[in-house]
Amino acid sequence: MTEIVSGATGLVGPATTRARGGAGGGARRGRRGPLASILLHGTLITASLIAIVPIGWVLLSSFKPGYAVQSTELSLVQDPTLANYAYVLGESSFPRWLLNSALVAAFTMLIGIFISATTGYALSRFNFPGRRQLMLVFLVTQMFPVAILIVPIYTIMARLGLINTLAALVVAYLTIAVPFCAWMLKGYFDTIPTALDEAAAIDGCGPFQTFWRIILPLARPGLAVTAFYTFLTAWAEVAYASAFIQEDRNFTLAYGLQQFVPQFNPQWEYLTAAAVLVTIPAGVVFFFAQRHLVAGLTAGGTKG
Repeated sequence: MTEIVSGATGLVGPATTRARGGAGGGARRGRRGPLASILLHGTLITASLIAIVPIGWVLLSSFKPGYAVQSTELSLVQDPTLANYAYVLGESSFPRWLLNSALVAAFTMLIGIFISATTGYALSRFNFPGRRQLMLVFLVTQMFPVAILIVPIYTIMARLGLINTLAALVVAYLTIAVPFCAWMLKGYFDTIPTALDEAAAIDGCGPFQTFWRIILPLARPGLAVTAFYTFLTAWAEVAYASAFIQEDRNFTLAYGLQQFVPQFNPQWEYLTAAAVLVTIPAGVVFFFAQRHLVAGLTAGGTKG
């Protein structure tokens, strides 16, 4: 018996060793070579520099006086000053533009989230007449460029008496954000089991109560992506703002910044300072939404 066990052990030992050696060889074969690693890291560094250098140039230029910004000599910081920020915040209409943009972005975000969430939930859970046609309409609206939509939307706003009002911008931005966000949230709601809806119905909840109390708390990642997208849509858009707004007091930030670069006397030092200030609110929104963004963007991407 001892000989049989030892023989079996002798047979198993080499096989196990070969299996381990094969696994180790596979792991070694999966490693990148030195040249591939150099090329990969070089590409990543180059891409990072391409993305970061323009932002760094704007940041540094915001601390330079006008003559230094327009100088042909390259320098990191020449005669640094905070006068650009003082002028933008104290002597221009920037605070008014900031308030207008904040109001437009806030209302666009809140209304957009509500409409997109309710629409996405209805498309995900209910089979009603015209459901496929409605989804197709949402998809088709994303195919038209803004330049084509400005004229018909301007005509509608003019008939409603909304030209040169912030309400016109909110409505226009909702036409951009809602179709995309409804599609995205529909895909996210599809990943939430319908058994939760059935259990809520057994407990006496109606469709809206189920949506409000059960589904929405579970859909926070998708709602975070929707909020971030609708906010950026209203915060950075300039085409509709330039078409619908006619007075300085109603300008938004994206359109108001053009006042710093007139045709014959561009004031790049003020523009760069204002550009830095514009990024702060967007960065704050991203900071609070970032932990939900990955989950929200990838939800609905796989099935099963």
